[in-house]
Amino acid sequence: MEGAPPILDFSSFYGTDSAAKAVLVQQVKECCLHNGFFQIVGHRVPQDLQEGIFKCSKEFFNLPIEEKMKISKETNTYNRGYEPPYSQILEPGTHPDLKESLYLGADLPKTHPYSVQRKLNSGPNLWPSTLDPSSSSLPLSAFKKTTMEYYTAVFALAADVLKVLAMTLDLDPEYFHHGFMNDAVATMRLLHYPPQPAHSSTTLSRGIGAHTDFGALTLLLQDPTTPPCLQVLSTNPNNGTKTWHPVAPTRGAYVVNLGNLFMRWTNDRYISNVHRVINETGRERYSVPVFLSGNPDFLVECLPGCERVGEKGVGGDGKRYPGITVADAVLGGYRESYGRATKFKEEEEKGGRGEGQDVSKAAAVVAPALKTAVV
Repeated sequence: MEGAPPILDFSSFYGTDSAAKAVLVQQVKECCLHNGFFQIVGHRVPQDLQEGIFKCSKEFFNLPIEEKMKISKETNTYNRGYEPPYSQILEPGTHPDLKESLYLGADLPKTHPYSVQRKLNSGPNLWPSTLDPSSSSLPLSAFKKTTMEYYTAVFALAADVLKVLAMTLDLDPEYFHHGFMNDAVATMRLLHYPPQPAHSSTTLSRGIGAHTDFGALTLLLQDPTTPPCLQVLSTNPNNGTKTWHPVAPTRGAYVVNLGNLFMRWTNDRYISNVHRVINETGRERYSVPVFLSGNPDFLVECLPGCERVGEKGVGGDGKRYPGITVADAVLGGYRESYGRATKFKEEEEKGGRGEGQDVSKAAAVVAPALKTAVV
């Protein structure tokens, strides 16, 4: 399947027309088998809520770096708060990603069992103490309300998408809701991609490098006012040629993709595909992905019907993988990508890397703010 991910009408999932629903299930299945990406419209997330989340995002990222660093993600162990540019390398061999982000999720109190037990990405959100002083139309209380309402709505949509995915595998629509979705964890990121620096090479420096997602499922909302920056890799089944395809933002649409965990769950039957962001538009880019991980303790093993007949596999007959918990699978991806960024900065401090000196300049701005950060 070549080209940008197709836009599918998800409204048939909520309707009573069984034939239309069957068509949707087959369309999703074809995408999962060949590309791992599709887009959906006709869902139940209100457009005004989508517009509201972008307003929140833009006002937050307009804050001075010193203000944003007061809620640095480095001040806690549960993946909440602000992450400055150059913090992560998702594509080996490239410079740290140019993006900055705000990590949010279910706003759990410190007394919640998940917080106490330090479960995957679980704990209280970190909120800014102020917003863009040039705007008085969005009080901090509205910022919290909008972000949490949006998170809840997209989490519910992700649960609906999982039901369709179950049907593509000839499983009961509620299959993933027994165990995996019980007390499931998801992470939302408000993302800001500044324009690509004029002097930088897109071979080494990108908004976010080529990567696959770590968890089960991602639902991404792109700012419809910006030109395409997201690119998805496709492979020609006839000659193996690989091509990057831009994914143009479509108002109201979600870009849905499977993560590494779901690919492993299906015994590599479905695809977790490579994608990246390069912002050469000269404009600011904003997007909001919600990453569904699942119950942190859930053991992911080969799904029924996904065994490969004739293969022994390390997980048993026909199973390519042993079982792994959701937490172990997702945390492994975090350790690898953040470890690369840390190593890059350490090596740069020792000898310099030419264009990578931009990273040092950014670090010089971020480091003092980190030292004075308070929560």
